Amino acid sequence: MIDLTEMAEFVDRSGPDGYVMLVATASKDGAPDLAFKGSVMVWDKDHLAFWERAHGTTLKNLEENPQAALVYRNRDAGKSWRFWGDVKLLRDGEVREGIMARTYQPELDRDPERKGVAVLIRINKVGGSTSQQRD
Repeated sequence: MIDLTEMAEFVDRSGPDGYVMLVATASKDGAPDLAFKGSVMVWDKDHLAFWERAHGTTLKNLEENPQAALVYRNRDAGKSWRFWGDVKLLRDGEVREGIMARTYQPELDRDPERKGVAVLIRINKVGGSTSQQRD
């Protein structure tokens, strides 16, 4: 069973607190990429989300291969998690608007025209300080 709610107090503040999360993606051919994302949040007990404003390799990879892995580490709090999940890209709609509304303001300020894509990740596995796996 997956329940991310206990992680929200850390993950939702990862950008403001300076513990920007690392997102791993891969192209359809398997070429890996890593990117720091300052807007990652716990969307609900099953999902992480972030605002993809760069429209670069991360987005291209997720369009070709909708899977991601993410890493959170806060040594001071003794918390670290690795997340794996399936991605849904949201270019419009109510959930996209909700993710945008909860995005860390400095990240939105870097996307003044709000052309970003909301990335919703259904988490299948969590490792680290707390380990969980979808049944």
